[in-house]
Amino acid sequence: MKNYTITVNGNVYEVCVEEGAGAPAASASAAAPKAAPKSAPKAAAPAGAQGAVKVSAPMPGKILKVVASAGAAVKKGDVLVVLEAMKMENDIVAPQDGTVVSINVAVGQSVEPGEVLATM
Repeated sequence: MKNYTITVNGNVYEVCVEEGAGAPAASASAAAPKAAPKSAPKAAAPAGAQGAVKVSAPMPGKILKVVASAGAAVKKGDVLVVLEAMKMENDIVAPQDGTVVSINVAVGQSVEPGEVLATM
């Protein structure tokens, strides 16, 4: 198994590729992109800083479902909101363990890339 970092349109993705018989199978390790290089301060936030981590929309779309609520404890990879883009549902997940400080969107709201959906 090999891990790669791929950048697409300024969004950075961690990809894990398994090698086996036949064609290699690739799977993305997260449904949402990692922090783009311009968002690097997000990763450098102190562990206990409330609201220091901002979860942004990776693409334009419409909010289908808000899964997490303010005050909820979440683990890395837990779904915060579901974003519909190009008729596909995309889970927007927590980038790290922590507590949700705020959810900044509502069901039915349209969002643009980079718009803050939640803070942790």
